[in-house]
Amino acid sequence: MTRPEPALSVVVPMFNEESVLPLLAERMRGVLDGLGEAYEVVAVDDGSTDGTVAGLTALRAGWPELRVLRLRRNSGHQAALIAGLLRARGRYVVSIDADLQDPPEVIVEMLRRARADELDIVYGVRADRSRDSAFKRWTAAGYYRLMRRLVGKQVPAQAGDFRLLSRAAVEALRELPERNPVLRLVVPWLGFPSGEVGYERQDRAAGRTKYPLSRMAGLAAESVTSFSAAPLRVATWLGLVGVAVCGVLVVVAVLAWFAGATVTGWPSLYVAILFLGAVQLLCLGLLGEYVARIYTAVQGRPAYFVADDSAAAGPASPGRDVVELADTLR
Repeated sequence: MTRPEPALSVVVPMFNEESVLPLLAERMRGVLDGLGEAYEVVAVDDGSTDGTVAGLTALRAGWPELRVLRLRRNSGHQAALIAGLLRARGRYVVSIDADLQDPPEVIVEMLRRARADELDIVYGVRADRSRDSAFKRWTAAGYYRLMRRLVGKQVPAQAGDFRLLSRAAVEALRELPERNPVLRLVVPWLGFPSGEVGYERQDRAAGRTKYPLSRMAGLAAESVTSFSAAPLRVATWLGLVGVAVCGVLVVVAVLAWFAGATVTGWPSLYVAILFLGAVQLLCLGLLGEYVARIYTAVQGRPAYFVADDSAAAGPASPGRDVVELADTLR
């Protein structure tokens, strides 16, 4: 029998979250059952190597609203999030991480705000980050300040991937041609009516973080190169500065030659060579980042492969994977 279209879908990307599953199910089910509306929880397993899949299967036996979407390999947090969003069926879709740092109880307020104010997007905004380390607070503030300068003021400060989207916003995401969009920048760019709900970020309920410094740095680099050509303009300005410095050194060299002191000018030559070499390497590196993105886009490889979806009649066939993945590339 076909289940009715849910009023709300909750997408939960997860990778090796076996230890947090019982707590997540207890809190999430308590909140969503209290809504009194049809819902689904889309748990997207991003190629976990622990007992996450087995735990989800066991939970689903007693929780029919739980839907398990399993990817064939670890494709990354953003890819898992996109996979869940594009397959969710609810009129509203909430994305939330499995670690319970973003409280599921806030979903009720996000849904109420969306309906009352007729909003297509409601961001969960971290009102208090005192539980984070000083380094993480400093780097997060710098990231959002940079993104707001590059993308625009529509990017909410201190808003991660905890958000509510209407069906219209999800369908707009489906139409984007980007292979791997950075959702915290793409969603504000869509321009739908939006609002915010503040909350206090909690400590991770169990397990360890899946977003170390290297991944945060990668996300920042992806964000900048996805939404702005500013680094290429920086390379241009560095080149102009290099030309100006070289022009000054040429004048100095000519004057030194007339003065008969050319041998003593080796430090300036040494500095000029180092400076120009550094500028050239930096410019090549920045150019390489954009060429790499063009190369990846030309390859057209899908961001993820779906192994199976518990909402389907059986395991997802390769054809179904290709159709779903083509949607992310249109």
